[in-house]
Amino acid sequence: MSTTSTLAFVGGGNMAQAILGGLIRAGHPREQLLVIEPWAEQRQRLQRELGLTALPAADASLRRADTVVWAVKPQLFKEAAAPCAAHVGHALHLSVMAGIRTEALVRATGSARIVRAMPNTPALIGQGISGLYARPEVGADERARVEQLLAPTGATLWVSQEADLDAVTALSGSGPAYVFYMVEAMMAAAQAMGLSAEQGKQLALATFAGAAELARRSDDPPSVLRERVTSKGGTTQAALQSLQADGVAAAFVRALKAAQQRARELGDEFGG
Repeated sequence: MSTTSTLAFVGGGNMAQAILGGLIRAGHPREQLLVIEPWAEQRQRLQRELGLTALPAADASLRRADTVVWAVKPQLFKEAAAPCAAHVGHALHLSVMAGIRTEALVRATGSARIVRAMPNTPALIGQGISGLYARPEVGADERARVEQLLAPTGATLWVSQEADLDAVTALSGSGPAYVFYMVEAMMAAAQAMGLSAEQGKQLALATFAGAAELARRSDDPPSVLRERVTSKGGTTQAALQSLQADGVAAAFVRALKAAQQRARELGDEFGG
């Protein structure tokens, strides 16, 4: 990210702070970061943790920004956008808001140069992944600018259709909750088998982390890696047969489709 760029953030919550913190650690000058945050508690947190002084309301200083990051709750977007509209028509806009579609952003900002991002919570520790969609008006250099801006939060993945972000939401946006759900189940199983909940947590978390890294490094598909762990007549086979008998895989697919459908509904509600 060029140190001559002025970046504005509308909203200073967790995701904005994840991006801001990464930029500051990478050496981006604080004086070239502008944050609009109406909540006093969040402004105090920005000052305390990042050394940033946020404005309580939008004003003409937004005109200095060539990139605006939208990071407010979707139900607050229209209220937040109204005082910004007169100042941001020239800018590239990056939205990390769930459910607000690019057409709504075009209407609210006067700019067609819009990128939508669907991040997830591991972004807070630099281990996230963000699905990205850019309108046709966004140039290749601006796509690169967005990738660089989000680099401190983790990986990025571009999709070609905005509707694909609903699937990204179902898979990775909501995905951390599925992992935590499984960890909870493994902790409960640990206790049922005589271990402590803490032992179950330690074993489950290490297993998830190690298996994910093994899959990331391997050229083999997950199905092959699974088969290598599954000996005929062994313990893994017994567990997998139980999961198959309970229809867990099909239930999981239904769950993700339910999340995708809800993402569509939120888009209709907030950003149609």
